[in-house]
Amino acid sequence: MTSNLPVEPSAGIHRRHFLGTSAAAVLGATVGSATGARAATPDETNGHATLQVGDLTAVIGDNSADGEHRAGYNGVWSLHHSAGTRSVFVPAIAGLNLEHIVTGEQLEDGKTFFEPRNAPMSFRQLSDSAVELHQPPTPTFHVESWTQFQLVAPHYLDMNFRCVAHQPVFPRGYLALFWASYINAPADKSMYFRGGLDGQKDVWTQFCTQWHNDQSTVRHRDDAFEMTFPPDGREALFKSLSRFRFDLPFFYGNFDDLIWLVMFDRAEGIRLTHSPSGGGFNADLQTTNPAWDFQFLVQNPEIMKEYGFRVRTILRPRCSRDELLSEFMKWKESK
Repeated sequence: MTSNLPVEPSAGIHRRHFLGTSAAAVLGATVGSATGARAATPDETNGHATLQVGDLTAVIGDNSADGEHRAGYNGVWSLHHSAGTRSVFVPAIAGLNLEHIVTGEQLEDGKTFFEPRNAPMSFRQLSDSAVELHQPPTPTFHVESWTQFQLVAPHYLDMNFRCVAHQPVFPRGYLALFWASYINAPADKSMYFRGGLDGQKDVWTQFCTQWHNDQSTVRHRDDAFEMTFPPDGREALFKSLSRFRFDLPFFYGNFDDLIWLVMFDRAEGIRLTHSPSGGGFNADLQTTNPAWDFQFLVQNPEIMKEYGFRVRTILRPRCSRDELLSEFMKWKESK
C-alpha cells in the first residue's frame, strides 16, 4: 500500500569509517506522552535527548557527534533496561541507525554508500517520551525522511518511519532503506525468527552468519523481488542473500539476561540482515559486536509519494518464545 497524503516536514536542519569495508503507513499523528513518563533531558542544540519511561532509558539523536558519540550514527545512541548493566548498543555508535539508501547505483563512494550518515539531519523533541529525526532530501538520492521514536511503558520502543523521494533516481526499479543495530558484544550473536529453508515448515530458526557480507539477508517466504546491481561492484550485506526465509515479521536476540524483540507492522518489503562483526570489536570482552539489521524495500517507487512502516521493539528480561509470540500477536491485533 502507498499513501498520497501530503508530507509535513519537521522544522530545523542540523554521520561508517568504523569498518572497511526496506506499502506505506501514514505516521503524521501527534505523539503524546506515555503513561509513566518522567521528565526528559533534551538538548536540541546538541541533537539528542535522554528519555526515561518505565524500565527503559534511551538516548536518541541525530548523526552529529557529541562527547563519546561518533558523528555518522543516528537513531538510538544507547538503550538501557533497569534490570541490565549496560546498553544493548555499542557505545559511541547506535541502534536503529538509518544507514543506507539503496537504488543499485552509486555504491562505490563511501560517503554516498552511507548517505544517511553523512547528509544533514535535524532532531526535534515531541514530548517527554517522543522525538523525531528529520533528514531533508539527500544530495545523491534525494530522499527525505522522518523517523519518530517513542518510549512506552513498561519496556517498548516504537519507531515510525516515513519517506518521500523527490527525484526519479531509481533506474533499477526499486528503493531500499537499511537500518543497522550494533549490538554490544553479546555472548550469543544470533538472530532468531519463525521461518526456515524453502520447502521447510515455519519453525524457530537461528540465524548467525559466519562472515560479514556472507549470506547475510533473509527475505520473507513470498518475497521474489531481485534487487539488481552493476557487475563487479563492492560487497554489501543487502546484496548477499541467505537460503533462509522468514514467515512472521519479527526477530529477537539474546543480550545478557535480557531479550530484544523487533517487530514490524508488515512482511511486505521487510528483509532481515545479520553480520557477526558489523559493530567492530570489544577489547574488554574479546569478541565481536554483531549487527542485527533490517531493510525496507519499495518496488517501483513514485516521486512525491509517501512510503513508510512501523516497528515496535521490546527490551525485557528473558522470557519464553510463547510470550514473544503473544507480544507480536497482541501488537498486530491492536494496529
